[in-house]
Parts: sequence; structure tokens; C-alpha cells
Amino acid sequence: MANFSKPRVPRFSAEVYQNTHLPEGGREVNAIVTVTATGGGTTGETPVAGFASPSPSGVSPAAAPDAAVVIMVDSSGSMEYPPVKMRNARDATAAAIDTLRDGVAFAVVSGTHQAKEIYPGGGRLAVADATTRGQAKEALRKISASGGTAIGTWLRLADKLLASSDAAIRHGILLTDGRNEHEGPKELLATLEACAGRFTCDARGVGTDWEVKEVTGIASALLGTADIVADPAGLAADFTGMMESVMGKEIADVSLRLWTPLGAEVRFVKQVAPTVEDLTGRRTEAGPRAGDYPTGSWGDESRDYHVCVRVPHAEVGQEMLAARVSLVLPAPGGSPPQVLAQGLVRAVWTDDLAASTAINEQVAHYTGQAELARVIQQGLELRKSGDLDGATAKLGRAVQLASRSGNDDTAKLLAKVVDVVDAAAGTVRLKAKVSAEAQMTLETRSTKTVRVKK
Repeated sequence: MANFSKPRVPRFSAEVYQNTHLPEGGREVNAIVTVTATGGGTTGETPVAGFASPSPSGVSPAAAPDAAVVIMVDSSGSMEYPPVKMRNARDATAAAIDTLRDGVAFAVVSGTHQAKEIYPGGGRLAVADATTRGQAKEALRKISASGGTAIGTWLRLADKLLASSDAAIRHGILLTDGRNEHEGPKELLATLEACAGRFTCDARGVGTDWEVKEVTGIASALLGTADIVADPAGLAADFTGMMESVMGKEIADVSLRLWTPLGAEVRFVKQVAPTVEDLTGRRTEAGPRAGDYPTGSWGDESRDYHVCVRVPHAEVGQEMLAARVSLVLPAPGGSPPQVLAQGLVRAVWTDDLAASTAINEQVAHYTGQAELARVIQQGLELRKSGDLDGATAKLGRAVQLASRSGNDDTAKLLAKVVDVVDAAAGTVRLKAKVSAEAQMTLETRSTKTVRVKK
């Protein structure tokens, strides 16, 4: 049943965790900023710009959806091997369609070396209700496996379809089972650069014949999630979960704004939970000494960001504001953005050795988690290239970091690639035989992190 009440504005908060003390001559300030959005849902409250909302004319959500979703299903020839793969993909897409809320705009795209809109057709989006959901599931019968793979064409069609909607949340779901063989890397990169900021996208690889870096690169560029579904039988549950997550989003286009004083410079900004994502290169200038870093769309959730700022030289006893971190939402018509939450990063110079050398627990934890992701990827690359000693060292360090931080899920994935002799010391032996599924799962999920143990 369609929900005709107005969505409630989520409340944002920002908490800063850091050691504010620097030694004499110290210039690098690190802080973890925990951003939490709560209170999503529906009430009679008036929404604000950028939040999912009904039409200002008072038309029901069925005519003015607050979200738009395009599902892109790989239907290249390889999807018929084995035949159950294509059947599972259709079933998964049908399950995702059933999860759509009434009033959400949607379309289904079949992807080969070209992109074809299977439903509703005509370069438009349908509006979800019992009738259109049924029609869309019937249209899935039209999808048959043939042709090659050019993922950029799928994304460009999704972008065109989503651009036709004024929905606050624009999202894509992409499934592939193979490598992007009918399109060059530069073409795909150009497409991702063109689509970045226009919609978010979750990407999934089914089976073990696809390229991890292609799938994770799509999700990274479009601020979505990436994962492997090694067994096609698991697609329906995965697609349902993805769509439920999209349906829980309440606000889009939120940016992390970092203001620094004269003489200070931002070294990096990274999302560190629930996954590691370097946002440094995505900065857009936002006025004097301020820059915006995209965070995508939000529901009821919490994320952590690692901010590193290089500050000017100062004497012992001095203190300064090293950075002001704000969550901002663009306002229409060139009006000043709405500030949703704010936190302060400080620097205090001291000659107290104990104070200046203490490492904040949150900063230490996420520094380790970022290193964990990095050494897993390096270790797997070294293993592929035949450098077994280098791979053993890197993956041993990964086991040590996973054990130290309590990242049990990653530790279990590592144990399928190496035999662990001493987790605390990082002593391991490479397994002689490792399945493609085990290696690809570890690589795909290497950036997933855990929060600090309480």
C-alpha cells in the first residue's frame, strides 16, 4: 500500500575522536568523525530540500515518487553457462521488484555489449504499484542470454533513465558475471566519471569469472556497495537486501565539508566504516579554505571518517582550531547549504611527552583497518604474480591486523587463503591450492571494516 505521509527529516550528529595534543614541532592532526543519521521514517513533518518527499503540488507518491531505481541485469552469452544462472538472475530481479515501495520510479535494463530497456520501455520509468510490478516481472521473460559485455553502456542508459526523474534518491543495481570485454578501461572510466554524483550504484559479481577491480571500481565511483555472489542461488536474497537498503534511504547528496584555517591543509579524508573508501580526490571547492567530499545517500545509519590535517608550526602552549567538519545539504536556487551537523578538530601543543604521544583508540583502530585492506590487496596481487614470499609477508600482516582488531569475518576469509600458524605474530603459510571463490571473496570484501571493540 502506498504511504501518503511526509517523510521525517533524519537527525544528524557528528562526534569527533582524537588526541588533541601535539608535541613541539608536531604538525599532523588525526581525527575520527562518527556521523550518525537517525529518525528516518514518515510523519506529518515538513520535509526539507534534498530529502525524499512527495510532490509540492500535493500529488500522491504514486505520481511523484521519492526514489528512482534502475536494475541492470547482465544477459550476455556467459549467463547461460550454466543455464540456472540466468534463471536465478531473473528470480532475483523479480524479488527486488517485489521489494519496491508503491510510488517508487523504476526500470529494468538488460545488459550485453549494448543496453536495452526491458521494462517499461520508451526511455521512461514506471511507477511501482501492484500492476506495474506484475508487468515488470512478466517482462523479465524477454531477457535471454546472448552477446558480449559493455558495462558502460548499461550505466549510461541507467543515467539517462534516472535523469528523467526528480526523485531525491536515484540508485542503480548492477549484476554481472563476466569481464567488461567489449569496452576499453578508459571508456568505462569515462562513464563512471560522467555518472559520479548523479546516482549511486550497488554492484554484484555472480560466479567467479568476473573481474573484482571492475565491480569494486563501479561501486567505489558511484558510492555504492560491491560484493560477490559465488552461488547464483543466493542472488534473490542479495537483491532483496540491496533493494530494502535503497528503500530505507531518506536523504541524498549529503557532503562532508571540511574547513581549515589559513596555513592548514587537508592531507586526506577517508570513509573508514563500514568500508574503507578514500574520498580525498573527490573534493570540490566550497568557498575560502573549504571543500566538500561526497557521502551519497543516507538512511538510519552511522559511518566513520578519518580526517588528517597538516597545521602550521606553533609553540608549546598554543592551541588552534585545526578543522571544522560539517555535514551539509545543498539548497535549491543558490541558497546557502543546510548544515545538518558539525564537529571541531583541535590542536594543542604541549611538552608533556605522555599526552603528545598517546594515540587515540579510534584513530589507531581505523589506521589498522585501512592497512588491513591495503595489505590484503597487495598480498593477493603478489600471489598472482608468483611472489610467494612477498604474498606470505603481506597476508601474514593481514592476519595479525584482523586478529588484533577483532575483524572476525575477514579473519575467516583469510583462513581460506593461508594456514594460520600464529595469528598474533602474523605467522602464516600460503595454502597450495586456493579456490577462485575464496580468493575473489577475500579481495572483494577486503575493505569491510569493524568498529572499535567496546
